Amino acid sequence: MKNPGVSSHHLIHSHLISVISISLVLLLVGIMAVILRFAGDLSTYVRENLTISVVLADGVKDADVHKMVKKLDAEPYVKSSRFIDRETALAELTEELGQNPMEILDYNPLRESVELKLNSAYTQSDSVAVIDSLLSALPGVEDVIYQKDLIDQVNTNVKDITLILVGFSILLLLISYALVSNTVRLSVYAKRFLIHTMQLVGATGAFICRPFVWRGVVIGFLSALLAIAMLCSGLYWLSTQTQGLFTIGRINSLAGIFALLVVLGIVITLISTALSVSRYLRSSSDELYKM
Repeated sequence: MKNPGVSSHHLIHSHLISVISISLVLLLVGIMAVILRFAGDLSTYVRENLTISVVLADGVKDADVHKMVKKLDAEPYVKSSRFIDRETALAELTEELGQNPMEILDYNPLRESVELKLNSAYTQSDSVAVIDSLLSALPGVEDVIYQKDLIDQVNTNVKDITLILVGFSILLLLISYALVSNTVRLSVYAKRFLIHTMQLVGATGAFICRPFVWRGVVIGFLSALLAIAMLCSGLYWLSTQTQGLFTIGRINSLAGIFALLVVLGIVITLISTALSVSRYLRSSSDELYKM
């Protein structure tokens, strides 16, 4: 199904423009998906680096401390634990303050403690409050210290940022569909008289539509591959500028996003092509001149 009035050079140029235009739109979708993907990782990283200090009472035996740490490590809410003796705590405080408190007090005022980092699923404010109660009830525990305001602020910020990103992603998908659909319609528009001519010689709607749809699927697939190639190139360049922030392993974890781009490229072009061709199949010859 080739229009004699259109040169093969013009057809190739038209298809190339379509592929480039659609791939740029899919690239924007891919960038947004990557941001969402790593925003989730960043959220988990921030949550799991919030610490709870379990301050131990004086006179707790080493064996009891060992049992406590072993018990805490078995809890589902604990990601990691670290026992901090008085000397280690003093050294860390001295480094933080830039001065040794013993030079002023003549004794070490710090207590032994167990520093806990929670799994991200247990970092909600209500979950942390329950964990606080459980830890405080353990024998040998004098106090449980954590920054409640910081945890509340982190949870609030994560929710707000997630809602903004999801909202922006939905808006971008709608815009992407509109842009891709418009590109496809322009491509089919140039062949509207050919579609009408085939109708006049008795071709059925399905017969006319089939090659356009297949061409749209191929263009969508190629556009997605080009978008993926540009996205991978951008991530690789970014990894060289950020000391491996986006490693090859992390790029491999984006296979789902790459598959999404392929599906979007094919589905959007397929739907847009089918709708555009159907529109011209229902149009009369007089209407074709007015379009």
